[in-house]
Amino acid sequence: QQSNVTSYGAITVAIITLEAFPGMWINAFIVCVLCIAGVKKKTLNSNEKILLLLGCSRFWYLCFSWIYTFLSNIFPYCLLVHPIFQLLQGSYSFFNQCNVWFSASLCVFYCIKIANFRNRFFIYLKVKIDRMVPWLLLGSVIFSLILGILVYNTIDKAVCKNLNFTCQERFWKATIGIEENFFPIHFLAGFLYTTSFMAVIFAAVFLLFSLWRHKRKMQTNSMKDLSMEAHIRAMKSVFSFLVMYSINFMFLILALIYSSKYQNHVIFLGYLIQHAYPGVHSLILIFSNPKLEKALLKILSCVKCKLCIR
Repeated sequence: QQSNVTSYGAITVAIITLEAFPGMWINAFIVCVLCIAGVKKKTLNSNEKILLLLGCSRFWYLCFSWIYTFLSNIFPYCLLVHPIFQLLQGSYSFFNQCNVWFSASLCVFYCIKIANFRNRFFIYLKVKIDRMVPWLLLGSVIFSLILGILVYNTIDKAVCKNLNFTCQERFWKATIGIEENFFPIHFLAGFLYTTSFMAVIFAAVFLLFSLWRHKRKMQTNSMKDLSMEAHIRAMKSVFSFLVMYSINFMFLILALIYSSKYQNHVIFLGYLIQHAYPGVHSLILIFSNPKLEKALLKILSCVKCKLCIR
């Protein structure tokens, strides 16, 4: 079948491409730097493990999302080939959930590692957090994988039961009724999004309170230490993340609510936010991490030198 590109589809693909490809490059950069560091040191600390998996999940999330956007708007009939549509949606859901949970894990890790509380349970978490991180990441992958498999199976059953649906109206809008088939999936996805969002909120609040208490103590003693600088650096990273995470969370929920609406303005705006968030936040993480920032500045200086020579 020949492509039947609408102006809406062409604009969507163009904008998503401008957002997705820089985001993929940024996250690929994080993954490469951390992999090289891991090979040299033969180990990675907990923070680097989370950043590595976060970069991987965001890269593939943007990759599968761009492929789906391109095919659904430019060559929609390609998605009729079984099981391309199911695989794209299942993979998109899996990496999207991984992105959400790895981001939340990073925020919680900052809170536990940097904040200072005398509570016994918090002290226990502070001591054990490095051992807990691999299990936390494994749990995130398992939950994301379960959701991805459920999305694949649900779409596959919907398509197999009724093949009489139009490609242009967002393939999952089958005539058997999208609401009945996808309500459990949407409910589960919404629950997971909300849980991770609450974890981020609590981590940010606890870290803010720890910073405020530590700052007041230092001002009383007229002292400054490295702990104070660590608090401030972490707070900048966490709160920039909190703002973007909150906006992204809002549009994730709106996307679930309006998912059956074709060419809805809320869906379109949500796509823009969801594709910009992985790249922008990863860029902030690079400049808040001395190792990643140094590697990026080194690459940029080399590029600048080569351009000057030419």
